[in-house]
Amino acid sequence: MLKVANFHIPKNVSIFMRNNNTFQVFSKSKVTREEFIQQVLNRKWTLHNPESKIHQLIHTNPNNFILNNNPDFGNDAMIMNNKGNNFYIVRDDLLHPLINGNKARKLDALLPIIQHYSVTDVVTCGGCQSAHTAALAVLCAERGIASHLLLRGEQPEILTGYNLMSTIYGNVTYVPRNVYANREDMLQSYAKSVAGNNGSVLCFSDIIQASSATESSTSPNFVQLDVSRSEGNNVRKILIVNEGAGDSVALLGVIRLVEYLSQDHLLGKQRALKLVVDAGTGTTAVGLGVAALCLGLPWEVYAVMLADKIDGYRKQEERLISEFKNHFNVEFSTYNEHGEDDGIVHWVERGHPRKFGNVLEGEVEACQQIAQQSGVLVDPVYTLAAWETAMLLSSKEAEVGSGVVMLHTGGTLGMFGLAQRYKSYFGKLKKGT
Repeated sequence: MLKVANFHIPKNVSIFMRNNNTFQVFSKSKVTREEFIQQVLNRKWTLHNPESKIHQLIHTNPNNFILNNNPDFGNDAMIMNNKGNNFYIVRDDLLHPLINGNKARKLDALLPIIQHYSVTDVVTCGGCQSAHTAALAVLCAERGIASHLLLRGEQPEILTGYNLMSTIYGNVTYVPRNVYANREDMLQSYAKSVAGNNGSVLCFSDIIQASSATESSTSPNFVQLDVSRSEGNNVRKILIVNEGAGDSVALLGVIRLVEYLSQDHLLGKQRALKLVVDAGTGTTAVGLGVAALCLGLPWEVYAVMLADKIDGYRKQEERLISEFKNHFNVEFSTYNEHGEDDGIVHWVERGHPRKFGNVLEGEVEACQQIAQQSGVLVDPVYTLAAWETAMLLSSKEAEVGSGVVMLHTGGTLGMFGLAQRYKSYFGKLKKGT
């Protein structure tokens, strides 16, 4: 049985029901929707457009799934769909074979900023099968930027999945776990070694603030002359990107996605929705929450905690919100009408909590069943957790009246690494009937 937080009115908005059964929404944001879009989203992006396919999953019981890849978003259809036993899936897993899911969103605004400041090298870190390091390595390689990837633990005997992609596209160094435990010092030390005597390590916060000031006064297609390269200056500039791209700039791509999804012909701006996402660093969930608040949407965010306890995620939420306000000069409040800071994300437990990265017996078979019946591939570490929570929230036993939307965060290649680690589980897979 899954354990989730108690249901209540969305935290980011106040909703009042008028006599004509329409919602009136009062946002706690101190900027208008239009001002927020102009101030935050008027910039250059990595992705050509923010589009993502939206499918509908219908479940008659926990073991039977039907995928509708062309759902109707009309008012009558949405009202019927809000009555349970179905939820929508934002198919970010289909964005790119290597750079998909929330990794693509979190890097959407970062790469143009890196290019804008003529960064020559990027240093980041992650687990052995980190989707983040692989995605960043691919994007950097496409732009002639060197990526240095510090991976936790030992090199596997056989390279596969995201580990293989990281090795092919970037420069991988395996770091002992005791050294990796102090990530900040590890990244700083390695970045300085790459910079050498003549190079420089750039401060991420300074770059973001300067970039925000520049891009807010220019069009999204503004291109600045690369001074250092045009003058033949080959001095190395090294930028550190935190684990999982857990920085304020990562929120921008997620906000851009929400603005796209809230178009009237898609999910709309008036419908009460519950957005479900799996939480590693928690950055994507915070981005969804900030977007819903500042765009004035009656949407709640449910993030399934996978890598930390609730106190850790709440601290991450507070840090990212504070940095976002500071870096992008946006002001909004997360306090409710009683003067309490209730945050912008529902941090909920997974049905069967475990140490991060572990897979329980039967979960590989569950992923197989979902894939065979719906064509949607989920993995047992991340997206299966979001799937299970979306199932629960959209079931007949859950609160009726709100639609449920799962953001598929990708992670396809991670299955290859799991198959190496959990040979006994994957060896039990049988041909579906």
